[in-house]
Amino acid sequence: MTAPSTFGLSTEARNLHWLLTNLVEEVPGIQSVAVVSSDGLLLLSSDPGRNQEAKTQTRRTGPRGSSADLATIVSGIGSLTVGAAKLMDSGAVKHTMVAMDEGSLFVMSISDGSLLGVHGSADCDMSVVAYHMALFVGRAGHVLTPELRSELRKSLEQESAGSPR
Repeated sequence: MTAPSTFGLSTEARNLHWLLTNLVEEVPGIQSVAVVSSDGLLLLSSDPGRNQEAKTQTRRTGPRGSSADLATIVSGIGSLTVGAAKLMDSGAVKHTMVAMDEGSLFVMSISDGSLLGVHGSADCDMSVVAYHMALFVGRAGHVLTPELRSELRKSLEQESAGSPR
C-alpha cells in the first residue's frame, strides 16, 4: 500500500487516513479499502496512487486494480442492499459480505449513507475483517461530517491530478 500524503489536511482527515492505513496493515488478507460517500464518490482509499495507473493498464489485479473501481462496486452493492431492505421492510442495512472463490467483499455502513468497502483475499478470516471494519466504523462514523467528506474528496481529486495541496 502506498500511503497518501496527509500534508495540509485537517486533524480529522489525517486521523481517518491513519485509521485506514492501520486497518490495511493490521488485518491479514485485506487487499484494498475504499470509503465511499452516499452519492457514490470515493472519499478515502488504501491505494490512491493506483487510481491513475488503473486507467492506463490492461492487466490488473483486484477489482480492476484500483480503489476507484472498488468504490463503484461498493456503491452499487450498497444501493442494491438498501433497496432490498426497503422492499422487505427490514430497516437499515448494517453490513454485507460476499464470499467468492478467489476473494471476498465486505460493505459496511458508516454514517449518513457513507460506506466502507473492503476487498479481501480468498484466505482472509471474514470474521476478523468484519470485526476490524466495525472498529473503523465506530471510530470514523462520528467525525465523517459533510465538511470532512468535502475535504477528503478534494484531497483525492488533487492527488489524482498530481497537483500539490
